[in-house]
Amino acid sequence: QVQFVESGGGWVQPGGSLRLSCAAPGSIFSNYNMGWYRQAPGSQRELVATASTGGTKKYASSVKGRFTISRDNAKNTVYLQMNSLKPEDTAVYYCTAEFTSYWGKGTLVTVSS
Repeated sequence: QVQFVESGGGWVQPGGSLRLSCAAPGSIFSNYNMGWYRQAPGSQRELVATASTGGTKKYASSVKGRFTISRDNAKNTVYLQMNSLKPEDTAVYYCTAEFTSYWGKGTLVTVSS
């Protein structure tokens, strides 16, 4: 069974920072683009950022300039550095291997004062 291990969520005040991590099996990580999605209460899951195996990165317009996705190929881990967090960033964040059925269980990020 494929498992993605996510960590790094929590509560933070507006303007604060958090870093999410997602460790994936090497056979998955090395062959697929990795992505972060999020789902806020009452909303559909939406793309946050993706990082291809070749290093190309893409971001949702709502997070561009504030969030940074990165891959550590030695650790089979993808990160999401989130800065200048806003209340509207509150959501469960999920890690995935793009265009597969492989998803993490999600980690909750709450931004509030």
